[in-house]
Amino acid sequence: MSMEPKITRCAIYTRKSTEHNLDLKFNSLEAQREACEAYIKSQAHEGWELIPTRFDDGGLSGGTLDRPALQRLLGAIRARQIDTVAIYKVDRLTRSLTDFAKLVEIFDKYGTSFVSITQSFNTTNSMGRLTLNVLLSFAQFEREVIGERVRDKFDASKRKGIWMGGTVPMGYVNRDKKLIVDAEEAESVRLIFNKYLELGSVGAVLQELDRIGLKTKQRRLSGGRIVGGARFGKGGLNHLLKNRCYVGEIEHRNEFHAACHEPIVAREVFEAVQVKLAENTIEKKLKFKRGRFLLAGLIFDNAGNRMGPSHTVKQGARYRYYVSRALLHWRKNEAGKVSRVSAPAIEKLVEDYLLNRFADGLQTNGPALIQTHLRRVVVTAGAISLEVALVNGAARVDPHDIETVTLPRLVSPVRHGKSPRPAIDAPSRRSRDLALTAIGKARVWIEEIVAGGTFSEIAKREGKTERQIRLLTPLAFAAPKLVETLIAGAGDMGTISHFARKVPLRWPKSTN
Repeated sequence: MSMEPKITRCAIYTRKSTEHNLDLKFNSLEAQREACEAYIKSQAHEGWELIPTRFDDGGLSGGTLDRPALQRLLGAIRARQIDTVAIYKVDRLTRSLTDFAKLVEIFDKYGTSFVSITQSFNTTNSMGRLTLNVLLSFAQFEREVIGERVRDKFDASKRKGIWMGGTVPMGYVNRDKKLIVDAEEAESVRLIFNKYLELGSVGAVLQELDRIGLKTKQRRLSGGRIVGGARFGKGGLNHLLKNRCYVGEIEHRNEFHAACHEPIVAREVFEAVQVKLAENTIEKKLKFKRGRFLLAGLIFDNAGNRMGPSHTVKQGARYRYYVSRALLHWRKNEAGKVSRVSAPAIEKLVEDYLLNRFADGLQTNGPALIQTHLRRVVVTAGAISLEVALVNGAARVDPHDIETVTLPRLVSPVRHGKSPRPAIDAPSRRSRDLALTAIGKARVWIEEIVAGGTFSEIAKREGKTERQIRLLTPLAFAAPKLVETLIAGAGDMGTISHFARKVPLRWPKSTN
């Protein structure tokens, strides 16, 4: 008894890249379809049957999958309405190897095979699938070889100083893939470099560029949209000042090569700017050592500018404060009425309120209450406004129940350029305690040395270097009056090493 073959539902997909001759009665799409129909009939003994739905894309490129008929075909495959797709040639389905792999993945997922009738290519059997895998392997190899050749050519071109595209720097225009100096913009670039050497900081240069109205370079994107022509920011200005393109060099893989384009900035000016930038970077890192700012990210001036943490050191004492970002970016006219405020003072004010308001809750220390309840602080000239998350009946913070509170107590503003006077920060008190301890140790060390001991022995015992012991030993000769002042909690002595260098070996009469 013979068994009937299983029915295989077949669809034909056709495509033509151009619309040329599509209006003819027998065009390329009809020719592809006729050939595919004949092949399907030849497989009737295998149970192949052609479905009536047509999938024809006329005048569409094979470089994309965004084709109406192809998308309808994929929809039918996902609905499991098609078992086999017949095509005239593989390139009718797609010309992109990446898209080809995506299509094969979809076909495999829904149990659909495809056959190329002119290329003896049929994935309904094991030999066809093997052929497919071999072709894809060679295609991957070819793609990687082409990529390597492109990268090698790119590297070689960069080493020869050829500009290989990208964002055109201010001062140049792109003509025939070459950087050509724009005289007007080049003059602006030279002005920026000279202003940095004259003013000595990026902030001061930003302020000067705002004053004279100098904007960033305008660029037209491929879509026609124009970008740029805005005020310079810190990041953009820093990048411009460090761009070695302006001295006729091109960077590639952290190496610099002589470029084909003309320089704009004299090398001695450029190198002087790099030295100044490096000095300012080191100074900034040494100067700013972030402390414990409880309101960081939560505090704003009344103009809506975030107030960031900062500090100053005066006569050895460290003062913390919050300063408006508008002021940091040299835009004083955009800052609120209070652009600086003492950090310890406003933190204490906020902590006191939260402790009084939520002391009976789950948390009773100020920093934890700030983290849990505080959402925003706005500083004005006469008061501060707090946005506070309340606690619901289950003693949990409800993020949607926000209460706005205005505290009428004044927070002393800090004048621009002045250190905040109130509340010397805790590190200065700790440094005085350390100084008193060091004075006591230094007196013991002096007695040991008088008795015949050595600095190296003391250093070994104390776990310090001999140089540190020699540096701190003069603290033994601190005047009694000065020691009494430190014990009383007054006096600013700075760092211990700095204080030790300033201790006189002979005391003035006023300090006996």
